[in-house]
Amino acid sequence: MTQRLLMIEDDQRLASMVATYLSQNGFEVQHSATAKDGLQQLQHADATQAFAIVLLDLMLPDADGLDVCRQIRAQPQPIGALPIVMLTAKGDPMDRVVGLELGADDYIPKPFEPRELLARLRAVLRRQQGIATTGGDRVLRFGRLEIDLDARVIRLDDQDKLVTAYQFNLLAAMADRAGRVLSREQLMDAVKGEPLEAFDRSIDVHIGRLRAAIEDDPKQPKRIITVRGAGYVFAKAQDV
Repeated sequence: MTQRLLMIEDDQRLASMVATYLSQNGFEVQHSATAKDGLQQLQHADATQAFAIVLLDLMLPDADGLDVCRQIRAQPQPIGALPIVMLTAKGDPMDRVVGLELGADDYIPKPFEPRELLARLRAVLRRQQGIATTGGDRVLRFGRLEIDLDARVIRLDDQDKLVTAYQFNLLAAMADRAGRVLSREQLMDAVKGEPLEAFDRSIDVHIGRLRAAIEDDPKQPKRIITVRGAGYVFAKAQDV
């Protein structure tokens, strides 16, 4: 099945190379050379031409890629929930952390092997497809918090909370194991089955984003609890 990808990248030569390679491997690539055009492409895509994922360069001629990522995440669904893979020449780990904090699902520095890019794109899309569950009830309820596995929506006090595909899967995995302490490695394995990024603290960034979405006070979390030296536990009994 062909999936539409929006590539926002000002390097025409790189964009052409990537588009050619990805088009041979199951993607239909739409290229935008500027942030403005890329955002317009997202806004104007109808249901029959909806994008499945965004490949976003960090350094664009008319905007910072981090700001573009922030703007996409501020959009209502389905645009705001689109998976975003950031592409950049910068290799500073702090850039990766900032990108993840703003809602990127993955991050790959230039130069890169096209096969690695393809593998990461496919991995992000697999995560978006959700976690297979059994049983008739596909809504997990914890006090005021609901995790709708079919609609892939998190609700707190009946208000939808926007998170990335990876973060939704991460929360669903924790909620399915409520009351159990899970290490970073166990969480990554539960969600994807292989390491997410080259730096193992990335899981903490995603946990921070989840806390910002579902905790009344992210600095004093009552739902996702840190167990020092061990990992995280999702509170089974919630009266908050």
